[in-house]
Amino acid sequence: MTKKERAALAVETLKRRYPQAQCSLTYQKPHELLIATRLSAQCTDARVNIVTKDLFAAYPTIDSFAEADAEEIEPYIRPCGLYKTKAKDIVTMCRQLRDEFHYEMPQTIEELTSLSGIGRKTANLMLGDIFGKPAVVTDTHCIRICGRLGLTNEADPYKVEMDLRKILDPKESNDFCHRLVHFGREVCKARSPQCEGCECAEFCKNKGKSKK
Repeated sequence: MTKKERAALAVETLKRRYPQAQCSLTYQKPHELLIATRLSAQCTDARVNIVTKDLFAAYPTIDSFAEADAEEIEPYIRPCGLYKTKAKDIVTMCRQLRDEFHYEMPQTIEELTSLSGIGRKTANLMLGDIFGKPAVVTDTHCIRICGRLGLTNEADPYKVEMDLRKILDPKESNDFCHRLVHFGREVCKARSPQCEGCECAEFCKNKGKSKK
């Protein structure tokens, strides 16, 4: 079985398990997803959603963030950890959106990663969820599960992304990555993957072997 064939099986299997593929972060506007994803670094999506409810109520627009001082934002986002760095990034990225992009969300990886604190993972998420473009979001769940399935031998997020772009149907890639998050939380866990009864077991290259 080729990697492309195995990838197609994984896509269809997870599509049946999770028909509704969607981001775990709560947002209403494109810049809110950008900010929520920045806050999610080393923090759970559930905690981010709690924090952003008050944060977005206090700062409802790009301008309101851009005109704020980072110190004003810090108390809202302290529970997410690394709050000083994240607060500075949020203010700076919103100033960039205002001054450099004239309130228009960038639509390329290169432009998105020019924003303060934004890497390829977040850029891909924005392209997929906001603009409906082919995207591969290589978070920890994606890297771990795709390694176990035999879709990649890499651990570096960029290399994993490049591997997956070669074998995934571009129309399915973004939703597949969302489904991997749910699958990783419920079944293919980092420390104790539940291989028995797993729908992917018949084509998983590491069934019952991987514990990391």
